[in-house]
Amino acid sequence: MALFSKAKKTQFEQLGIIGCGLMGSSFALAMKRAGLVKRIVGYSKSPSTTAKALQLGVIDVEAASALQAVSGSDIVLIAVPVAAIESTFKAIKHLITPDMLIMDVGSTKTDVVDSAQRVLGSLVGSFVPAHPIAGKEVSGVENADVNLYNGRQVIFTPMGRTLTAQLSRAESVWTALGCNVQSMSPEAHDAAFAAVSHLPHLLAFAMMNSIGAQKNADDFLSLAGSGFRDFTRIAASDPEMWHDIFIANRTQLLAQIDTFKQTLQGFEASLLASDSIKLEAAIAAASKRRVQWHLTQNSE
Repeated sequence: MALFSKAKKTQFEQLGIIGCGLMGSSFALAMKRAGLVKRIVGYSKSPSTTAKALQLGVIDVEAASALQAVSGSDIVLIAVPVAAIESTFKAIKHLITPDMLIMDVGSTKTDVVDSAQRVLGSLVGSFVPAHPIAGKEVSGVENADVNLYNGRQVIFTPMGRTLTAQLSRAESVWTALGCNVQSMSPEAHDAAFAAVSHLPHLLAFAMMNSIGAQKNADDFLSLAGSGFRDFTRIAASDPEMWHDIFIANRTQLLAQIDTFKQTLQGFEASLLASDSIKLEAAIAAASKRRVQWHLTQNSE
């Protein structure tokens, strides 16, 4: 995994935002505050979302289509669910130029890269696949946060045909927004995030459904404390978005589910056998690893 060097700020004439939800709108606000763009044109599938983005000052101009958002833009951010990225490429490819920087914010990358190469053809060099490690359990333009990306990691998964100039410009943008930029292959990205993001979300959804299916669910939930609240916070995340992520990365996610099941069965076996030594050792190992990870994160 290579860490890019810090780069200078880049000034753009027009930013086209396709998808004025939390991620796209937060990017627009951050670009405005950093003085990196003169004008922002936004499009969302729902006209009311685009209108709200204009009303809140997130964008300067409403676009009637994704293609219109790209027209005249020298930088474009695609912030739609990963299942909609290929159709978005098809909608905008006629106006893509080699000088245009196009990025996405998708949580899966192998499928996005495959779509880009399949649809964009010779224009694929303008596209820099990106995944900012940021978000909230709430969505929508009304939850846009100018500080959402500040201090966060952004993962690039460049292709062999990605233009060096566009990769450098993309690095400049995210660095200017206060991000740390790293690069890895799409396959390595999807394997890692199946483990540290996609499986945890699936477990949070499963936990809420597991309790909800019990006749005493409301009584149980009324007694839940901060630990349960912390563990299940992400279960309030956007269903459509996470459905798309799970489907897009299902191979890696299924592998992580299998590994987790084996670990869970180990805990179950210890309980069935009343094996206190193995049970405590498993808990201690998890606790030690969590403490070490936390210390590493705080030292960076």
